[in-house]
Parts: sequence; structure tokens; C-alpha cells
Amino acid sequence: MPAGFPAVRPRRLRRSPALRRLVSNVRLHPADLILPMFVKEGVDEPAALTSMPGVVQHTRSSLLKAAVEAVEAGVGGLILFGVPAAKDARGSAADDPAGIVQLALADLVAEVGGDIVLMTDLCLDEYTDHGHCGLLTDAGEVDNDATLARYASIAVAQARAGAEVVAPSGMMDGQVGAIRAALDADGFTDLPILAYSAKYASAFYGPFREAAECAPQFGDRAGYQQDPARSVVEALREVALDLAEGADAVMVKPALAYLDVLRAIADTVDVPVAAYQVSGEYAMVEAAAAAGWIDRDRAIAETLTAISRAGADIILTYWAVEVARGLAATR
Repeated sequence: MPAGFPAVRPRRLRRSPALRRLVSNVRLHPADLILPMFVKEGVDEPAALTSMPGVVQHTRSSLLKAAVEAVEAGVGGLILFGVPAAKDARGSAADDPAGIVQLALADLVAEVGGDIVLMTDLCLDEYTDHGHCGLLTDAGEVDNDATLARYASIAVAQARAGAEVVAPSGMMDGQVGAIRAALDADGFTDLPILAYSAKYASAFYGPFREAAECAPQFGDRAGYQQDPARSVVEALREVALDLAEGADAVMVKPALAYLDVLRAIADTVDVPVAAYQVSGEYAMVEAAAAAGWIDRDRAIAETLTAISRAGADIILTYWAVEVARGLAATR
């Protein structure tokens, strides 16, 4: 039997801040963080989001300024979401060479290319007038296989505009394979795919839908996003399918409510694992802190540490720049 109290006293290694830092084995680094950014077509000033204090819909100009700040803070990457001026049933702006994301990507390549990884969310919900992640059948259901062709076209458009990583988030069956084939056929064999492999039909996306202006006009996305009530077995199956189709990294979304899924995936795969600390997680902390109910800075650090401890190599968070600056200041 191992020795116990009073010979063994775990508190010995917790006695001071310096000692706790010395023995810590979960460490965040600015380069592990990805900043989600929204860029909106046809606006002259950044538009603040009421549900996400500190987050804005950027103009092309303000996007560049914020990107430079992220580079200076040491953030590892940016992931771009577009809000077009006009939407239609097929999400035409998503793969338009003159679409907002493609134009903003070209701007970013010129301004910060090579200094930070430029990533793009690849989906249709921001671009369709119905707010769903794919094309619809006459009956109003999302047509999985027809949507794959749209995703393939969007991937190529984003790659041509300068994306260094594409991140398909629509949860269509076969999406990674369709995107990989299209990228390879267009000469982008070296462009990686970060697959939203375990994306759940979550209540924590509400503020994002204000930011991306993509709330479904009818129904919900439970028919294609994963059911929170399913065990990790389904998530592992989705991950395995995406890897078999050519994914280079995989993602869990949301993060905090799915730390068990994140841990199971991290223990199973040999590729980088990302987790998205989503808008609702951000908004809850900001709202509770504004009311004086929690210590904001400690809550931010604790949630990010939990995500890292559960196995995330990469964390998408709206606090990326703030946290990166804080980490640099304490090094």
C-alpha cells in the first residue's frame, strides 16, 4: 500500500505561486490560440455585438488592424467568417471571387501573410437566405449530396484567395472527401483541412448567430449536427470518417460542455485536436462578470485551462488576443 497522510502531503507542492508554476503540467501558449473574426460586406464602421461585448463585425479595414494586433500578441491563427450584403437560396456569395471572405482574405495575405495562419470557416449558413448549412430540397430538408458540390466550390474559392487552412463546419456526410478531392484537383494538394468533426446541436451558439447573421429561418440544425445525448462513440465515428476522407486535424464544438468528448478524441487520434470555445461560453462569462458574480480574468483562464487539460492542442476563442497578451506579460 502506498504511504498516506501524514507522510504524504500533496499541499506541499501548492504552497506558493512560484511552486505552483514550477509543477504545472498544463500550459497555455499564445500560438495555441485561434481568433474567430467576422467581416461584413458594405459597412463603414465596425458593428459591436450586444450579446458578445468586445466582439465586432469588422469592416475590411478594421479587420486588418485587428489582425495586426493578433500577430503582435503572438496568436497562432485567425479564422474568418463572412457576412455578405446579399443572400440567396444557394449561398452564391460563399464562392464568389468578389465575395466578402475572398476579398478579406486577399487583404489579410497582403497585410499579415506568413506571420499568422489564415483559416476560413467553410459553410453556407452565413450566405443562405434560409440560414441552413446546405442546399434545400423542395420539401425544405437539407440536401446532403447536393451540398457537397457547393462545399467543394467554396473550398477552391477560399484556397485561391489565400486561405492556408479550410475548416468545414456544416456536418454534411462526406464533406471532407468532397473538399479534399476538389482542392487536389485544383492544385491545392498541400492545403490542410481542419474538420469540425464533432459539432453538436447546441444551445450555446445563440450569440454567434447574431454575429454571423445566420439563424435558421425555420426549424433547426439537429438533423445534421450531433445530438448532445449521444455518447462519445458517435463522435469517435465521425472523427474516424473525416480522417479516412483526408482531414488533417479535427475539432470539437462547443468545448466546455463536451470535455469528455474532447478527451476521448485526443486519446484516440494522432492528429492535432482543436476545440472551439463558442459564443455562448464567451457571453456567459462576460455577462456574469459584468454583474459582479464571478472574477472575469480567473474564469477566462480557468475555462481555457480546462479545455487544454482535456486534450485540445488548438483552442478557438474570442479572448485569443487578450489572453495571448496576458501570457506574454507573465513569461
